[in-house]
Amino acid sequence: MNTNQQYDQAIESCKTIFLQKTKDYGTSWRVYRTISVADQIYIKAKRIRNIQQTGIQKISDDIVSEFKGILNYAIIGLIQLDIKDDELEDLPYETVERLYNEKVAVAKSLMQDKNHDYGEAWREMSQESFVDLSLAKILRIKQILANQGKTIISEGIDANFYDIINYAAFGLILINEEKHRS
Repeated sequence: MNTNQQYDQAIESCKTIFLQKTKDYGTSWRVYRTISVADQIYIKAKRIRNIQQTGIQKISDDIVSEFKGILNYAIIGLIQLDIKDDELEDLPYETVERLYNEKVAVAKSLMQDKNHDYGEAWREMSQESFVDLSLAKILRIKQILANQGKTIISEGIDANFYDIINYAAFGLILINEEKHRS
């Protein structure tokens, strides 16, 4: 399989969970503010880091499921940035699927462009690096929020969420290739 196929496979596994949860819970995540989405990603990444550092996992959700959660929460963050209407809590299933696909298409295009320029350097990176990079991106998002959403020279919140999506996808791909432990 090539990178695009692997990426699509990783995304599809995340999307399936996301859409199944949408059927179970609706769009209850619409109440999350950007800081809450960032915190959800933060706790998942911190959990992976703790498991990596201690080698001990006490609850059943494995690292794969945490990477999938990180990816899905980053997509929620992007959707939330686009939908400003706080009153619109219930989104139709078809709308959710369309918005998910739109965000994934942008993330995949970014991945392809960066893969071209960086020569798929991510394939030589560690799972630990994907977690650390995601944590750094979350801290950047929190700082941007503390700055009322303004940056002087840096990318915005959306760019950080897109990077997090791709780091999680890379982690899932390498776990699937058995290059990283899960």
